[in-house]
Amino acid sequence: MKLCSVAAGLPSRTVTNADILDLIAEHSSVGFDGDLDDTLRKIDTYLRYTGSDERHWLDTGERPLELLRDATTTALSQAEIDAGEVDLLIYTGIGRGFLEPGGAYHCAAALGFDKAHCFDIIDACMSWTRAAQVAESMLRSGQYRTAVIVNAEFSLRMGGMVFPHLFTLPNAESLASIFPAYTLGEAASATVLSADDGDPWNFRFISRPDLAPLCNVTLPGYEGFCEPSDKVAANGTGYFTSFGAEMHEIGVPDTLSVFRSLDVDPENVSALFTHASSKRQWQLMADTVGLGKVIHHVFPTTGNIVSASVPTAMASAIESGVLQRGERAVGWVGSAGMSFGAFSFVL
Repeated sequence: MKLCSVAAGLPSRTVTNADILDLIAEHSSVGFDGDLDDTLRKIDTYLRYTGSDERHWLDTGERPLELLRDATTTALSQAEIDAGEVDLLIYTGIGRGFLEPGGAYHCAAALGFDKAHCFDIIDACMSWTRAAQVAESMLRSGQYRTAVIVNAEFSLRMGGMVFPHLFTLPNAESLASIFPAYTLGEAASATVLSADDGDPWNFRFISRPDLAPLCNVTLPGYEGFCEPSDKVAANGTGYFTSFGAEMHEIGVPDTLSVFRSLDVDPENVSALFTHASSKRQWQLMADTVGLGKVIHHVFPTTGNIVSASVPTAMASAIESGVLQRGERAVGWVGSAGMSFGAFSFVL
């Protein structure tokens, strides 16, 4: 499989850490149990500790579909591929407007992919990586020649799974399951892939379903679809709940293990792309495996953009010349589930 091109689109509204603190202060001023000013100082410290600086949210009048369309048009132009040549479209990630049909169908209609076979893949922040693995297998089968993976991670709208509910803090203790929401950004991405007999992509995964309660967005009636847990829906049904600090602490051994199973020589890697969940945490792990000098961070400027993290970092690195044709890159992701993945490819 060949990575022909990848492009990303960020919405126009820039939201700083100070803006996040102002929003929390505004929505939590009534009903907060405890010292709100002290809690705001803690949140500011936590944000700076992770490496967070700013993120981008949709501004008035902006639509996810338009950002996705712009990213896809750019990626197709860079790859010199027409919409009619795309025979496989995978919509991936958490941000979506439909449970039925798959979001891929509405995207295909909007993008002019009239002949593309369509389906969705949902695997939390691992979604893009899983989609790349599936696309590689399908392209290798010979049934498809050109695949496009798209996502539109936009969850910060009023009344959505985060805002304003999780900006209305009841007390300081609730930060254990809410804080990761304050690092979230929004983005769309499009990745163009083609069948190729060159260097194969190499994927490795570790699954830890016993850790599934640590990060969830539930649907009404979820109780009938899982084992009981006081962590699932800790912030309420339908709202993002993530015990981020616990996930990072517990997940480090498996994150390192899945990378080592990839068995790549750090000296031969030109760029490392990770899930944008914390600059500090991923830098520490990259240093541990000898790739600290080639990690390409986007988290400080995009925030946690969920499954768009890796393709957005790729687009940035390729555009800036950090990664060039013929050079090897590594992707490395930890995700709700929990799952841990690493992959390697030559651009």
